[in-house]
Amino acid sequence: MNRFLKELLKSILVGTVLYLVFMAVYYFSGVYDSGFDFAELIIDFYEHMVFAIILYMANAYWFLYLIRKYGYNVYELKRFVFALSGNLILSLVGVFIARCIVIVFLQGQHFELFLMNERITYYRSSMLIALGVALIFYALWYYKYRQESRVKEQKIIAGTASARFDALKNQLDPHFLFNSLNVLTSLIEEDQFQAQKFTTSLSKVYRYVLEQKNKDLVTVDEELNFARTYVRLLKMRFEDSIIFEIPDQCSIPDAKIVPLSLQLLLENAVKHNIVTSSKPLRIKVYEEKGMLVVENNLQEKQVIKKSSGVGLQNIQQRYTILSDRRVYINKTASSFSVALPMLTQQISWQETQEVHIEEKRYLKAKERVEILKGFYSNLIAYCIVIPFLWWLNFRTTDFLWAFFPTIGWGFGVIAHGLEASGRNPLWGRRWEERKIQELMEKDDF
Repeated sequence: MNRFLKELLKSILVGTVLYLVFMAVYYFSGVYDSGFDFAELIIDFYEHMVFAIILYMANAYWFLYLIRKYGYNVYELKRFVFALSGNLILSLVGVFIARCIVIVFLQGQHFELFLMNERITYYRSSMLIALGVALIFYALWYYKYRQESRVKEQKIIAGTASARFDALKNQLDPHFLFNSLNVLTSLIEEDQFQAQKFTTSLSKVYRYVLEQKNKDLVTVDEELNFARTYVRLLKMRFEDSIIFEIPDQCSIPDAKIVPLSLQLLLENAVKHNIVTSSKPLRIKVYEEKGMLVVENNLQEKQVIKKSSGVGLQNIQQRYTILSDRRVYINKTASSFSVALPMLTQQISWQETQEVHIEEKRYLKAKERVEILKGFYSNLIAYCIVIPFLWWLNFRTTDFLWAFFPTIGWGFGVIAHGLEASGRNPLWGRRWEERKIQELMEKDDF
C-alpha cells in the first residue's frame, strides 16, 4: 500500500509538471492568443491527469517487475528490448483505457461510438510521452547501477589489496621457520649444546615474528632491536664469521618500516653468501637520505639452484601496497645493498588514508557550497524577475501570462532548493549517501 501511494504521488507530480510544460508550449505557440477559459483548463487538467496516472502507474509497476526479476541484467540487449516492448504494449493499453475513461465516463459518449471513432493517430503523442517517461525510468535506474558499481569496485579493490597484503604477511611464517630450521639442523650436527641454546632463543625470536606479522608498520627502533637479537641468534652458529654494525636507534623516532623486513634481509645475506672465519660476512645497517640501508659484502655461494627471491619480493610488494615510495636494490661486484623507505607518520599508509579522506570531505563540502551558491543565485533572480514580469503583465494586457513563468520557474527553484538541502522528491533526504553507506556495510556486496 505504501508503495502504491508513493508511486501515485509521483505520477501526480510528473503529470502536473508535464501539463505545465504543455501549457507553456501552447501559449508561446499562439494557441491561447484569443484567450482561454479557466473552467476549461481545469477540466483539461483533470483529463490530462487521467492519462498521466494510468500511464505512469502501468510503466512504473512494469519497471519494478523487471527489476525484481532481472536486476541490473535488464540492460542486456535482449532483455532491454523485451522491457521496452512491454512498455510500449502497456502504454498502448493504458492510453486506450485513459481515453475510454475520459470520453465514455467523463464526456458521456457511448462505448460503441467510442470504438468506431478510434484512430491510431490519437495514440501517437501519448505513446511518445509514455515512452519518454519510461526511458527516464531506465536512465535513473542505470545511474543508480553505475553508482553502486563504483562502490562495489572500490570495495573489491580494497578487499583485494587487504587480502593480498595478508597473504604477503603470511608468507613470513614458513619463510622464516624453514630458514631457521636449516640453521638448527646445521647446529645439531656441529654442536648440540649450541643447538639447544639456539632452540630457546628461536622461540623468543619467533614470538616477535608472531606478534609483529599482523601489523602493517612498526617503528624502525623496534626492527633495529629485533635485528640485534636475530644476529645474536645467528652468531650462535657462525660466531665471529659475521661482523655486524647497526645504529643504537633511529634518528627519526616516529619513522616506520614494514615488520620483519630487516630480518628477511639479514637471513638472505647469510643464506646467499659464504660465511666463514676466513671470509667473514660484513653486514652494515645505516640511515641515508630517509632510507634504512642494509649492506653486505658480496661473496656469493656457488649453488646450482637459483634463488626464488621470495624475501625481497615480499618486502617490495608490501611497500607497494602501503606507500608510493620504492625499495631500492643495488648490486655491485663487491657489495649488495637494499634501501628501505622509512615512512614517517605524515606519509605512512594510515595517515595517507586520513589525508585522502580529509581531501574528499573538503571537495564534497566545496561542491555543496557551489550548489548552495547556485540555488541562492537562482532564488534571488526569481525574486527579482518574477515581480517585474507581473508588473509588465498588468501594464500590458489582461491575460495573465506571467502565471506560467511563475509556476514553471517556481518548480525549478523548489527542485534546486531540495537538491541544495540534500533532499530528493523521489528518493528522500540524502538517498544517494544513505544507499552508498548501506551497500558499503553489506558483507556480501
